[in-house]
Amino acid sequence: MAQWERLRQLSAVYRQQLHELYDRDALPMDVRHYLSVWIEKQEWKRAARDHDLAMVLFQVLLENLDIQHSRFVQEESFLLQHNIRRHKQNVQRYLDDPCALASTILWFLEKEKEILQSADLAEQVQFLQVEQEAMEMSSQQELERKMAGLRNEVQCMEHGMTCLEEQQDEFDFKYQTHKMEAAVDEAMKKEQVRILQLLVNRLNECRKNTLSDLNKLLDRAEDLIGLLVKKELVEWQRRQQKACIGAPDNVCLDELEKWFTCVAVCLFQVREFISKLEELVGKVSYDNDPVKDQRPALQRRADTLLKDLLKSSFVVETQPSMPQGKGPLVLRTNVQFSVKTRFLVKFPELNHSMKVNVSMDREAPHMKGYRRFNVLGTKSKFLNMAESQSGGMVADFRHLSLKEQKSGGGGKGGSDISLSVTEELHIINFDTVFEMKGLSVELQASSLPVVIISNSSQQQSAWASVLWFNMLSQDTKDVTFFANSPAAAWPQFAEMLSWQFLFATKRGLNDDQLEMIAHRLFEKKLNYDSCKVAWARFSKENSPDTFWVWFDGILVMVKTYLENLWKDGLIMGFVSKAKEKSLLKKKQRGTFLLRFSESVIGGITFSWVEIDINGKPFVKTVQPFTKVDLNQIPFHEIIRNFQILENENIPENPLVYLYPNIPKDKAFGKYYTEKTGDESPYIKYIKTKLMFVSKENTLEAWSPMLYDMAQGEGLEPVNGLCGEGVEQNENHPPQNSPMESLPYDPMLPGPDEPDNLLMYLNTPNLLDDGLFDNDNALPDFCL
Repeated sequence: MAQWERLRQLSAVYRQQLHELYDRDALPMDVRHYLSVWIEKQEWKRAARDHDLAMVLFQVLLENLDIQHSRFVQEESFLLQHNIRRHKQNVQRYLDDPCALASTILWFLEKEKEILQSADLAEQVQFLQVEQEAMEMSSQQELERKMAGLRNEVQCMEHGMTCLEEQQDEFDFKYQTHKMEAAVDEAMKKEQVRILQLLVNRLNECRKNTLSDLNKLLDRAEDLIGLLVKKELVEWQRRQQKACIGAPDNVCLDELEKWFTCVAVCLFQVREFISKLEELVGKVSYDNDPVKDQRPALQRRADTLLKDLLKSSFVVETQPSMPQGKGPLVLRTNVQFSVKTRFLVKFPELNHSMKVNVSMDREAPHMKGYRRFNVLGTKSKFLNMAESQSGGMVADFRHLSLKEQKSGGGGKGGSDISLSVTEELHIINFDTVFEMKGLSVELQASSLPVVIISNSSQQQSAWASVLWFNMLSQDTKDVTFFANSPAAAWPQFAEMLSWQFLFATKRGLNDDQLEMIAHRLFEKKLNYDSCKVAWARFSKENSPDTFWVWFDGILVMVKTYLENLWKDGLIMGFVSKAKEKSLLKKKQRGTFLLRFSESVIGGITFSWVEIDINGKPFVKTVQPFTKVDLNQIPFHEIIRNFQILENENIPENPLVYLYPNIPKDKAFGKYYTEKTGDESPYIKYIKTKLMFVSKENTLEAWSPMLYDMAQGEGLEPVNGLCGEGVEQNENHPPQNSPMESLPYDPMLPGPDEPDNLLMYLNTPNLLDDGLFDNDNALPDFCL
């Protein structure tokens, strides 16, 4: 395609760039447009250096402008005549320097190419980003096209049935008239019989065509039902499974409801056409009548297709969930839960006429110890349009609960397989009956497998089971899934982990964070795509050190205390100690980052760069903060007010730049309280709780409010400052300092050792330089 034509077809934003380019008078857009083909064929690059060629092109350009002027004269385009004449006069100023004209035109052509390249690049990026959405949209458009075709054929069939009835009425009238009126002579009688024979032949042919058209109509309906039931509905069910575990998938049923209803309406009309044929045959029939032979099979086929469609139209729109649950599909005995069913064939005349009944474990497995439950509450409701925001036919059960049945047989089953409570899966069933226009169909729907617990302590493990099942299984009735649970491939597992953060905080995990998690699970590898995570490694009941316990502890902490900081990307979070060290040692003093503890459940810490006396950087880390600390003071206030004692015992905040180089107050400033210093509402916690002592050769961190505490304020130590290897022993309980058992204030002189502690604190050089060289030689100080 010519360059100018491609430019004219660009989107508005790039056409605007083209307009801005041609705002200059050097080459008017009129000239570029009307002479576009000729301009693009010339060698302007060579002409810019070759005076003779430039002069030839200059003369030809003037001739082309004359031709355009003559054309506009013939077309009586007064304004265009004026513009072309003016443009020719402007071009003539290049008579003495035609190479300048060639350079000018070449410059414009190159700028045009830059615009095209930008547009192509943007299109490629957009294509990569929305390729899947485009495919889905294309699939929906194809489905819409087929729906329109089905509706159109039904309308044509309706017209055909009218014509068939009129044709039959004509034949019947003439036939009845012929029987009542005796013909005068034999010739007239033969002529009447001949006409009647023509009419019946035409009627027979019309009936055959109608039957053929009805079969084609059912073929089209069958094709659409296959797409809806085997593709669209299956994909929606898979999206719903993933959405239950945090995936940002669209699970709206409005489109499916529109399509299911459309096909159902068309099939009911086909049934009416078939009934009409039966009525017509009752009035007029003859030997070898095709309707008599084919109508029963046609009726059975139409009813079968309609029943298949209706049976697939009853679904669980909102899966069972408790109001205060960790997520859907985890239910607790004697605690109310809600669940919503929906009928995708929306016939307003059925409003409040289809009763839905709830039951439990229709096909329970015969397994050892498998529990049975009764459903309590309002177990029957009518499908209605009042309980749906979109006006769909729904039954919204909001006050159901479960009660375990007492097992009289000791819980024995037909299988030796035994599952833990949080691996045992159950299914809630729903039944209703569709009755309309002589058609009665029993409908059934079932929930995704639910995990039923009896104690809130089982919630974490139960949610792990829900995650694992819905990540890996597409057989939504496989209640024995955990009898032989498959392993999860890392790409699928990583996606699920990211969904947890995305759902809880609206920000998922990036590749670097996922790589740290993969490193934790599989050790260092170049590529983790072939790695797999076993169910027992992920979460197994009664195992305190499972991956899920660690990961979920972080997730809960972020959601509860750090959501805004996480959403703003201020927390690097999942980064190993080795990676942290390599990142920070390349940065200036005071650069720090925030990461999650690898050994303290639900802990977050920060590390920063210091410079030693030899000018070499080294990294310091504080003991992790947990909910105990974050309940008392927001994490951003900890970062804001954190201080250690530097030279001459002057308190200093060592946190200056958030990695890579964002000033601390710029990164966290919008979260700060207005009051600072002694007026801060958190100062009492800073005075008494956040006191840090280093494992290095000096006691470097100290509260800035030493004298306030010396006046009698009690100490409640929590965290300790330590070196790069702090978390090697984070899971060990800290040893109590002897000071904690003293009945008097440890900051004041004791009865037998006056001012010894203050002497060491204020004269840190008195400490033995080698005292803290071995990290394991002495426990962390916690003042």
